[in-house]
Amino acid sequence: MKAIQLTNGFGLNNLALTELEIPTPGPQEVLIRMRAASLNYRDLVILNGFMPVEIKFPFIPLSDGAGEIVAVGQGVTRFQVGDRVAGNLQQRFIAGNPRPDVLGESLGGPLNGVATEYVVLSENGVVPIPDYLSWEEASTLPIAALTAWSMLIEYGGLQAGDTVLLQGTGGVSIFGLQFSVMAGARVIITSSSNAKLERAKALGAWQTINYSEVPDWDKAALELTGCGVDHVLDVGGAETMEKSINALRIGGTLSLVGFLSGLTIPEYDVTGILQKAATIRGSQVGNRDHFERMNRAIAHQSLHPVIDRVFPLDRIGEAFTLLAEGKQYFGKIVVQI
Repeated sequence: MKAIQLTNGFGLNNLALTELEIPTPGPQEVLIRMRAASLNYRDLVILNGFMPVEIKFPFIPLSDGAGEIVAVGQGVTRFQVGDRVAGNLQQRFIAGNPRPDVLGESLGGPLNGVATEYVVLSENGVVPIPDYLSWEEASTLPIAALTAWSMLIEYGGLQAGDTVLLQGTGGVSIFGLQFSVMAGARVIITSSSNAKLERAKALGAWQTINYSEVPDWDKAALELTGCGVDHVLDVGGAETMEKSINALRIGGTLSLVGFLSGLTIPEYDVTGILQKAATIRGSQVGNRDHFERMNRAIAHQSLHPVIDRVFPLDRIGEAFTLLAEGKQYFGKIVVQI
C-alpha cells in the first residue's frame, strides 16, 4: 500500500510517499481502505515538531479520514465489511469527560495517522458516517466538525436565540457557523477578507466584522449585541483570548479551541474573566458518543461540510503549504487517497 511518512525527522522536506505492507486486523479490529483525509492545524504543528507529542519515525501523519471497511478481525460486532466509517481522534475516548487514560492515544500523533491507503483501527474507535456525504466531506468530521459540535452543543449548551462569535473562516469556525445556524442561533463571524465574509453570510451569518478594518472586533461585537455574545469559539489563543472575553456577555462561555496566534499570554490580567463571570473551557475535541450524535444531526439536516480544495495524496506537501499560509482558504483542505 502507499503511505505518506515522515521518514527520519520533522518538517515538510521529510515527507515521503512510501510503500508498506497492508496490515491485518486483529481481534476487535477493522481494516479500513482510506478514501480521503483532511488537514488540521494540529497536523501542521506535529509535522514541524512544535507539539509535545512523542513521535516515532517513520511516522504516518494526519488525524482525520474516511473510508470503507474491507476486513474485520475476530470478535468484531459493531461493523461489517462495506461499512463507511471515520476514526475518532482519541481512539479510546468513548464517552464522558476527558481523562488522562484516554487522551494519550490519538491518531496522527502519537499514534500513526491516516495518510495511507489502509489502516487498522479498533472497532471502538470508529464511527459510521452519513451515507450521502462524499468521502472528502466525511473526512472533515473527526476534528473540525466534532470540536465545534462538542464545544457549542455538548458542553456549551447552545440554545436557539443565542449569539455566537466565530473567528476566521477555517474548518472549526465554518462548522461552528453551520451548527449554530442549525440550532437557531445568531452568528457574528470575523475575517480579514470581505469576500470570505460574503460567503459566510451566504451560509447564514447574522453579522460580519472585518478585523483588518475594525481591529477592535470585540467592541464591535458588544455594539452589535448590546450586552455581549453568549459563546465565543476562540481559534487564535494568546493574541485573541482577551478580546474574546471582552466580547462575552456576563455569564458567557469562551471555548478555547485553537492556538493560531500562540500559546503563551504573558502577565495576563484576569479582571475581565472575573467581571464577566465567564466560563472558559479548553477543547479536547470530543468523544465517540458526541461524534455519533453529531453525525445523526448532520444527516437529519442534510448538512454538507465546506471544502476549499482537494489534493491528490502525492501532493500533500502543497496541501500543507496552503494550510500554513493560514488566510488563503475557506473551510477545509482535503487529500484524496
